[in-house]
Amino acid sequence: MGWFSPKLVAVTEPEKITFKNKLKLAGQQIIEQRIAAAKTLINNAQEAANNEEKSSAGDKYETARAMNQLEKEMYSKQLAQHLHELALLHEVKTDIIYQMATSGACIECWAMIFFIAAGLGKQTIEGKLIIYLSPQAPLAKLLHNKKAGDHFVFNGKETAIETIY
Repeated sequence: MGWFSPKLVAVTEPEKITFKNKLKLAGQQIIEQRIAAAKTLINNAQEAANNEEKSSAGDKYETARAMNQLEKEMYSKQLAQHLHELALLHEVKTDIIYQMATSGACIECWAMIFFIAAGLGKQTIEGKLIIYLSPQAPLAKLLHNKKAGDHFVFNGKETAIETIY
């Protein structure tokens, strides 16, 4: 049964909001870790470029410098994506109990919980499998405006929505 199944535990609205706030905070921490990692990789690429300038000559220098620059640009793009995702997550309202699937909603199904807030994929929070979806993700769009009791196809299997909050 799902985490909020009435057969298991009667969960109050304040408890649901507290859980969503925990999910949002966990998502922020994951993104902040990714931001820190991207910054470290950018700095490492810059250091490698600086060291290459000191030790190389000719074509080897130009090739190494170009590769370091590409690496730095790739990590900079990742950093920008993470910063954008964090900004979007900050806008998500978790202090509302939603009746339909939308940004800020938890959609509880039999074996998993979807949280429409940020595209962080599968995460385990408090021992529960949470699938973080970006509001722009195809699955989030498929779920949009669905209600408890509605069905949808996920991973080739028909899945029923037990609860939305």
